[in-house]
Amino acid sequence: MQIDLIIENASVFNSFLKTFERKNIAIAGGKFYYISAEDLQPLQPKETVDASGQYVIPGLIDIHMHIESSMIPPSLFSGAALSYGVTTVVADAHEITNVFGLEGMEAFLEEDTALDIYYAIPSSVPSTTPELETTGGFIGVAEVLNLLNNPRVIALGEAMNFKGITSEPDSLIRQILRETQIKKPFLPLEGHVPRVSGVDLAKFMYAGITADHTHQSPESIYEKISNGMFLEFQKKSILPENMAVIEKHNFYEYVAIITDDIMADDLLDGHLDANVRAAIAAGMPIEQAIYCTTYTPARRMGFQDRGAIVAGFKADFILLDDLATLEINAVYKNGKLVHTKGAAIAYPNEKPAYPEHFYDSIHCRALTPGDLRIPVTTTDATVCCNVIQIQQVGTFTEPVQREVTVKDGYLDWENSGLALIVVMERYGKNGNIGFGLVENALTEKGAVATTWAHDHHNLMVMGTDAEDMLAAQHELLSLHGGYIVVQDGNILGSCPLPIGGILSDVPVQTLGRQLHAVRSAMVALGYRNSNEIMSFSTLSLPVSPAIKITDYGMMDVHTHATIPLIAREK
Repeated sequence: MQIDLIIENASVFNSFLKTFERKNIAIAGGKFYYISAEDLQPLQPKETVDASGQYVIPGLIDIHMHIESSMIPPSLFSGAALSYGVTTVVADAHEITNVFGLEGMEAFLEEDTALDIYYAIPSSVPSTTPELETTGGFIGVAEVLNLLNNPRVIALGEAMNFKGITSEPDSLIRQILRETQIKKPFLPLEGHVPRVSGVDLAKFMYAGITADHTHQSPESIYEKISNGMFLEFQKKSILPENMAVIEKHNFYEYVAIITDDIMADDLLDGHLDANVRAAIAAGMPIEQAIYCTTYTPARRMGFQDRGAIVAGFKADFILLDDLATLEINAVYKNGKLVHTKGAAIAYPNEKPAYPEHFYDSIHCRALTPGDLRIPVTTTDATVCCNVIQIQQVGTFTEPVQREVTVKDGYLDWENSGLALIVVMERYGKNGNIGFGLVENALTEKGAVATTWAHDHHNLMVMGTDAEDMLAAQHELLSLHGGYIVVQDGNILGSCPLPIGGILSDVPVQTLGRQLHAVRSAMVALGYRNSNEIMSFSTLSLPVSPAIKITDYGMMDVHTHATIPLIAREK
């Protein structure tokens, strides 16, 4: 047996004891061969690394994430993720699939990456139904069965349609869940289960869903885990009170730390490693935080060859200079050094070769001033309007009603203290335009627009000034998609995303700076949220409580009932 590499004198993480031991590691053929306190030099390695004073942990595994949230293709994302010690991901590519359907998913599958990227089948394209939101692609039972034949497809992605799961036995999502369980009875079925409890939680689990990654509270953690659901913690759920519940009940076997969505500007500062640090800061012991980003996620997804440093497993590991801060010295993938501290992110020599139409996918008309004049059939001075109220933390919203002045027969929304939001169907299918009003959005004059609108990715523009809304929408069309912030006709921030209106092939450092400028411009206009970009982009997500908007208009997330802009006229 030819030994390729020996790591000597390291403090090695034992996943089964959840502790560190002084060991030497022998690696051969891309796998761990022998881990021992004995001198391994008699094995005559090709290379030896002295890791005295350093720590070795398994490569991080992110089992619920969306590559598209980084706004770069898999081939560019690979180097960025590896630089942060992430060696395996399970990606739910429902963003590119909402835009291009199965063709988008297949384009991702064809990309060659050093990072191991496995996929969960996008189970909710669209997230609700075609009657409630227009998408470019559609995933039905036939498409799901097709994808199940691909060896890199190892899970069913988050099932999100609340009404379809809880109240409609013959809905498309229920059909997909049933057929998947027949075809692959041991396939992990991921869920999107926000604010769901009691009998509704039982209905999700009865349909086969066994995991949730949405915003958690101490109460939801206890209820879901004690009822047998596996929980995946994204950043907004990594809170001291939540970590305390896990510690109190020793729930570590039933949780994993994940990213879900990491925006391009945040990716400049970290990926899953940043959430591990956040968990430690919130009170999770270091050893448990490592365990919940390596071994429990591997076990959840059925991996039999990674997640721990043991003989026969893939030699995916990280050398740490400092355990308390998780300061990365080097990252190894399949026993090969792929990143060292201070080195630039590795990018492929060539950009991904997507079809030409991937770069020309925004097919809606330019807004006109008349589009933003909302007529009201009343002689009264005000009307009562239904309004989307944004929260300062997370992506949940609440429905409220506000009185808005009527001027010359039109809604005087520009002087209401609210923002007008418009969602335009962008695929050239029906020309739908949905209208809504938003509270706690922009407090200054201006507008923000995007084609990165969860999950249907229609064109969305929101503003307090009609001229700025027109300027933002027109500029967005010229860029073939992205994010734009405008004030007084001037562009304050611009982030072009020409691939499907959701991706760019520029280096992540460039893209991150562009998105940061957009984020800063939104803050300057008064947007206040723990994640301004995500908050805005999910105003169009009709499966995230409690009121959202699509190209069909505002809707109640749980009932799917349409919510009219004008609640009542006096």
